[in-house]
Amino acid sequence: MSLEYTVTYCTENSYENDVSEAFWQFCIIPENNTTQDLISWDFDNSLKALNEVSINGFGFQVVRIHPKQLFKKITFKASFKLIKKEINPYDFILNHEVSEDYATINSIVFIADHEPFLRKTRFTKLAEKYKSLFLFDSTKLIFDNLLELNSWVFEHLYFKVGVTDVHTSLDEIIEKRHGVCQDFVHLYCAIARENNVPVRYVSGYLHQGNGYFGDSQMHAWVEAFVPNVGWVGFDPTNNILVEHNHLKVAHGKDYHDCPPIKGVVYSKGRNTTKYVVEVQASQQ
Repeated sequence: MSLEYTVTYCTENSYENDVSEAFWQFCIIPENNTTQDLISWDFDNSLKALNEVSINGFGFQVVRIHPKQLFKKITFKASFKLIKKEINPYDFILNHEVSEDYATINSIVFIADHEPFLRKTRFTKLAEKYKSLFLFDSTKLIFDNLLELNSWVFEHLYFKVGVTDVHTSLDEIIEKRHGVCQDFVHLYCAIARENNVPVRYVSGYLHQGNGYFGDSQMHAWVEAFVPNVGWVGFDPTNNILVEHNHLKVAHGKDYHDCPPIKGVVYSKGRNTTKYVVEVQASQQ
């Protein structure tokens, strides 16, 4: 069975004084992959500035916008329709020996092939004092360790908006034990990479009809490379494996590789931003 999803993304930026120039890049278009087909998309803004569509360094579509006139307010509205296959996230077989897993992830060829997602970034590097927070059990398969890590992060952190932002350090997240989806993902990535497992930070949308935790704007989760299986999605914010309610947009090493929006605005004074994202699903 397949599901049809409709995503609406709206944001309004207001400025105290005129904006003389502005540049934005949006990474909000769902990708086409083996589990989802993007049927249509539309992106408009109140100033009628042109959309410039390009591909970023990780191979995902981004929209760049550069208004040509002075303004104090601009609104953006995007809509997407896609078909998502119903997914059994456990649809694979693990019938190999534990030793094969560790031989794989410790091989020079594997490390070279997956180096970008083994790299410890500013937001995914554990301080020395935290490196024993969660230790992989070498008597268990990598997948089982990743599944246990998913539960551990879910239990260690408490979902709470407004206590962290995109600049909050990993040390602060660990100490405060509160945050949103990107904080759960950064902690998961840090621990997995410390144990030599490649992981990707994923941004996208989450249909929250089943009572899942998620950001009101966009959601984040993890893709970890499981030997003899491939990339598997883990959602530590909800302690589940990724399935058909997760609509992928892009991935990177951490949040800063695939933020939904980034830009430069030339203006003085205060500014405010409002976001609304809605995800609706219906059976085909």
